[in-house]
Amino acid sequence: MGGESQRDGRVPSLGAVVTAERGQAPERRRRLRTAGAVAAAFVAGAVVGPVIAVPTIQAWAQDGGRAETYRLLNLFGDVFERIRAEYVEPVSDRDVIENAINGMLQGLDPHSSYMNPRSFRDMQVQTRGEFGGLGIEVTQENGYVKVISPIDETPAARAGVRPGDVITHLNGQSTQGLTLQEAVEQMRGERGTAIRLTIRREGEARPVELSLTRDVIRPQVARFRLEGNDVAYVRLSAFNEQTEAALRRAVSTMRQQAGGNLRGLVLDLRNNPGGLLDQAVQVADDFLDQGEIVSTRARRSEDAQRWNARSGDIAQGLPMVVLINGGSASASEIVAGALQDHRRAVVMGVKSFGKGSVQTVMPIPGQGAIRLTTARYYTPSGRSIQATGIDPDIEVLATRPDPNAPQRDREADLRRALRNDAERQSQAQQPPPPPLPPLNLPAGVQDRVVRVPAEGAPAFDAARPETDHQLQQAVQFLRNLAAAQGGPQRRAQR
Repeated sequence: MGGESQRDGRVPSLGAVVTAERGQAPERRRRLRTAGAVAAAFVAGAVVGPVIAVPTIQAWAQDGGRAETYRLLNLFGDVFERIRAEYVEPVSDRDVIENAINGMLQGLDPHSSYMNPRSFRDMQVQTRGEFGGLGIEVTQENGYVKVISPIDETPAARAGVRPGDVITHLNGQSTQGLTLQEAVEQMRGERGTAIRLTIRREGEARPVELSLTRDVIRPQVARFRLEGNDVAYVRLSAFNEQTEAALRRAVSTMRQQAGGNLRGLVLDLRNNPGGLLDQAVQVADDFLDQGEIVSTRARRSEDAQRWNARSGDIAQGLPMVVLINGGSASASEIVAGALQDHRRAVVMGVKSFGKGSVQTVMPIPGQGAIRLTTARYYTPSGRSIQATGIDPDIEVLATRPDPNAPQRDREADLRRALRNDAERQSQAQQPPPPPLPPLNLPAGVQDRVVRVPAEGAPAFDAARPETDHQLQQAVQFLRNLAAAQGGPQRRAQR
């Protein structure tokens, strides 16, 4: 989403902040100059660009008047000067200012934050869906970098990197003590540049030395396969700039492979943390012929937005199941909520994360960017899932219940999480959104879904789909539905 446009400018400039009280004593003038300079550092880019500055100052003026604004800026300047002069060690002005900005944003909600230029570049790399690197999915274990999996057709795969390998050194420098992000940044780089990895591999007495040349990596955001030649399965791992195009390719490929035998499609959004709003809209649109996909409501009513589907369904009316769990958040919930509200798909799994807010990335020229929560989003029926999540139509657990297992955090558990609008609507005595239409499934189809894995069932193994209880129930559900209907699912009226 784009930032807000600048208003008409009927607000004192930052120069006025600096020079507003010229009659003060020298010490007070010095402090006020510091406060004004600091204020300029906060919003200098915003004044030039299309975001933040004027609405922020307007809000301050409304809250307490200009005198209160100057007093608070003066307080900030006092603290800033005290830190520079008396902190136990010398500190960078940039570090102090960036920490202050981060604290200001993180004090709002869990998802607003400041990105310095380096973090902003990393975010842009992630959303583009391609970068220069080696092609390894990694995690951190016992202070070292451990390979989850090499990505097919990448330098890492060609060099023989294996799942479970532990990367102990990069170009001869130990990875012990590096954060995972720092290690990833060292492995990324320009295409054609070289890097040397030292690997500890199970079964090998000596470290394995590998020399790799970086290439352009395009992670596989859509993984797909046919289940039994009659059910299409596609998993979306994130919503970046490549997602919707990858989904279309996946569905087209599986339709050709199945040769007209498809009975249904499973869209797996489990543990998909979200991403770009426009990609979520396009993915939902791929399966809808008409109707609203999602709407957003901001602080000002005139900033509300709405997205509607266009004609065309890439699945051509095939019955669908959307799989969700507690790791399905944000853009994943937009897709699941839209397909559920229109009864285009049956949502199966467990309640989603519940992140129903929209963050706008607002670049500050030369100074990185801020990620600011600017709106809440709503499903087509008018539901806000902020801090509540999407409830599945049919609950299916991944494992048998374990009272001793730690509970996974959701949005409502995060500090300073926004409340759901339903609370305010209830206080204002506004009617709740209408209930969803019934599933209208053929008799007996839903009853045959097994909610909990059988006792003694094998533990989940990502390399063995037969151990994925939720997926197997979704596949069998689609087969049972197709058999009961004797043909493609009839589309619900919208």
